[in-house]
Amino acid sequence: MLMGGLAVPSLAQDYTNIVLINLDDVGFGDFSCNGAYGYKTPNIDNLASQGVRFTHFLACQPISGASRAGLLTGCYPNRIGFSGAPGPDSDYGIHPEEMTMGELLKQKGYSTAIFGKWHLGDAREFLPLQNGFDEYYGLPYSNDMWPYHPQQGEVFNFPDLPTIEGNKVIGYNTDQTRFTTDYTVRAVNFIRKNRKKPFFLYLAHSMPHVPLAVSDKFKGKSEQGLFGDVMMEIDWSVGEVLKTLEEQGLMENTLVVLTSDNGPWTNYGNHAGSAGGLREAKATTFDGGNRIPCIMYWKGHTKPGTICNKLASNIDLFPTFAEITGAPLPEKKIDGVSILSLIHGEDNANPRESFVYYLNKNDLEAVTDGEFKLVYSHKYVTYGAYEPGNDGQPGKLTVAEIEKPELYDLRRDPGERYNVISQYPERVIKLNKIADKMRKELGDDLTRKKGTERRKPGARIISNND
Repeated sequence: MLMGGLAVPSLAQDYTNIVLINLDDVGFGDFSCNGAYGYKTPNIDNLASQGVRFTHFLACQPISGASRAGLLTGCYPNRIGFSGAPGPDSDYGIHPEEMTMGELLKQKGYSTAIFGKWHLGDAREFLPLQNGFDEYYGLPYSNDMWPYHPQQGEVFNFPDLPTIEGNKVIGYNTDQTRFTTDYTVRAVNFIRKNRKKPFFLYLAHSMPHVPLAVSDKFKGKSEQGLFGDVMMEIDWSVGEVLKTLEEQGLMENTLVVLTSDNGPWTNYGNHAGSAGGLREAKATTFDGGNRIPCIMYWKGHTKPGTICNKLASNIDLFPTFAEITGAPLPEKKIDGVSILSLIHGEDNANPRESFVYYLNKNDLEAVTDGEFKLVYSHKYVTYGAYEPGNDGQPGKLTVAEIEKPELYDLRRDPGERYNVISQYPERVIKLNKIADKMRKELGDDLTRKKGTERRKPGARIISNND
């Protein structure tokens, strides 16, 4: 069978299953194949050795809720009126008129499930079963949004943390040492149950977001303490999923994607991961916040051990899955582009030519063409002014400021340390044109050049291209 001009394995099942594993706060340097210390991730490393490892893969925003909204809709979160990380009793969530990845694939008869963290709103109308998923078990938002937060009563006043199955709360403040195993067992059972029909499995681990928790299977096993133990258990989970696909004879018609929602929360010190030498961390639009690990494996399609340094984003998975499955895209404009050519390792493929770094409700803080990055004047949270926290306690943060635009040559300076704006005026002109185009379409609260009026949460930006 040919799909999108590409050969798809001719099996009894003439379709491609999709397994999307999305980790929480895993930085660019947190797999051993990317240089992690004190623990090994052999299953993840093996996945990378057999598939494609992306080295310039960006979260659409460097914060959990917004990143997941973009991932599941193929849109910059500000386009669909989604920002930040909605907590308990949030008054906004994923808008019912937006097509999610689950709804996209159900058009082609896929069974769909999410096990893990949702974070697209906790009201019933925003939960997975109302937005394209047949099964759901997990947390509606981050696992630290509970009464045991280290800053409870000082900064936060969180209620009990619900665990949800389907649309029903089945418990509160669940022992978090269970979650990685619980999610994995349900994922494995879902694969087995749907082995004879197309399925989309979204395994959205709560870990290694703080508070860290690990089962007895891995407690005390790493040289890097609890964080390393947690990463080893996540690696075990990936291995269980891959083993199940192999045992069920599904590996040849299944695409596996492993990524993260944003960079590490380095404020938590030894309970946080590594940005791998990139600047800053989550909640900032320096690449320590946006650049995330991504590995894809599709037997017979990915070339073993491929390294892809082309620009790509998690919003690109939505249209990529659409092209693979033949599912029609929504009528409304999306921002993602299919990166199927990169998965196949096609020479000279470059589907994403630019990326804009929005944060908060609608602040355009930077723009890149994949080689250079132009950072605009803005204030940001910095992690480097104080010592980080330790053993689950957060460290102090402070606010810094980029007072005038700076340009970084990412080819030579991925850590964004050397401003070369005076040396490449032609690149500044090029990047400014890209940013100005997006400002006209999506607006920009930083420059007050709003393309639209300020909108209510969940309201889509209407552009001339819609």
